[in-house]
Amino acid sequence: MGRTLRVTSIVVAAAVVLAGGYAVADAHDVVPGVLTTAPEPTPPPPFPTAPAAAALAKPSPAPGLSEDAPAPSSASVAAAASKLVHGDAMGSHVGVQVVDRLTGDVLAASGANDTYVPASTQKLLTGVAALTELDPSSTLTTKVVQGSGSTIALVGGGDQLLAAGKGSASKVDGRAGLADLATQVADALELQGRTSVRLLLDDGLFTGPSASPTWDPGFVSEGFVAHISALAVDEGRMTDDEYAQRYADPAMNAADVFAAALAKRGIKVQGVARGSAPAGGTELGHVESAPVRDVVAYALELSDNTITEGLGRLVADAAGLPASFDGATKAVLASVARLGVDLDGARLADCSGLGKGSRLSPRQLSDVLALITSDDHPELTGIVSMLPISGLRGTLDDRFLDGDARGMVRAKTGSLNGVTSLAGTLVTKDGRELLFVVMADKTGAVGQWGPRAALDAFVSKLASCGCS
Repeated sequence: MGRTLRVTSIVVAAAVVLAGGYAVADAHDVVPGVLTTAPEPTPPPPFPTAPAAAALAKPSPAPGLSEDAPAPSSASVAAAASKLVHGDAMGSHVGVQVVDRLTGDVLAASGANDTYVPASTQKLLTGVAALTELDPSSTLTTKVVQGSGSTIALVGGGDQLLAAGKGSASKVDGRAGLADLATQVADALELQGRTSVRLLLDDGLFTGPSASPTWDPGFVSEGFVAHISALAVDEGRMTDDEYAQRYADPAMNAADVFAAALAKRGIKVQGVARGSAPAGGTELGHVESAPVRDVVAYALELSDNTITEGLGRLVADAAGLPASFDGATKAVLASVARLGVDLDGARLADCSGLGKGSRLSPRQLSDVLALITSDDHPELTGIVSMLPISGLRGTLDDRFLDGDARGMVRAKTGSLNGVTSLAGTLVTKDGRELLFVVMADKTGAVGQWGPRAALDAFVSKLASCGCS
């Protein structure tokens, strides 16, 4: 689709600031870090794309990882954590937990059982639930079935990354194309001698409001998230820009795009209306999304709010719950709890972390990290490979650009007004893997630059020291 997935220019970042301030709601964490007069850093070496990384059965270890490597001393790690917690940069409510991944020993903890606003770090829970409750190799089907007379129905299966034109087997965003679907349907109709149809849009897979009442109203208008729908072209974007305005009704827009594609094939569409596809209707054509594992990787790497919300609804549907905001949050929490994570006191307002009301503790996020790095759950260990990588990929591509932390941190970012968080794994220069969580939700009106600088300095210290 030609859109640059990570916006790095000063002009675009400044425009985001003007449009929405620092209420970026973790819309890819692009505002801080790019507003600088420093020379543009040397481009990092190529790294596998999300689909390639996600295909791994287990994450490949970072360079130098060794189970025989010496562990950092608890005293040194605790001292670094105390400096971060009690410093001025992160505000008055900061929680930290650092764990030796190999032994499970807690090397440092401060406020680890308190709950905080998680922002997009909570996408880790949605990713775990999606890969647990859905078949990772399955795809999302968008199809057309025939009704009575000249009626056909376009049925959404949860794919919000449809291409308007032809699909591309090498992409996640745009794997399935509505032009391809139109070709199949037009060919089938021509065999019947039909040249005109009435089109129904069946987007009933997802229920309830398409925008959460817990969201700031500006999040949709500023392009940080779309109305959540059972089918959409490029997440409902009006233009080929990452933070483009979104259609108020992405599903109906997709139906209009499909109708136009049929017209190009000589099939006149007499009208488009919402309705239910006939039970047992003959299928005239279908297109498939990228596999669920690749969709999850896309959401985690780019911190994509819209796709994460869609995944939550699919988890709810698989659990027999309404595929709504309420059903999705219940289903995600229940799925993660069944895997053994104690979520007492946890609350999710939505599945992406945008909504007001979500609460998680550093200990709970650390337990999720332990889950996805455990040999006991090989079906989940690939999630680590999906996370942004320091200085290289995703929402960490402009952070940790030099020093021992570059390329050694895989973590999920989390940012809202007054909230700065990071949760993931790192490898020390001695080759020891640590799990870490830092959450701060009272950073004040200082934006993200200062809190992130302090957080990144803490993580860099863990990566660069033997701490023995």
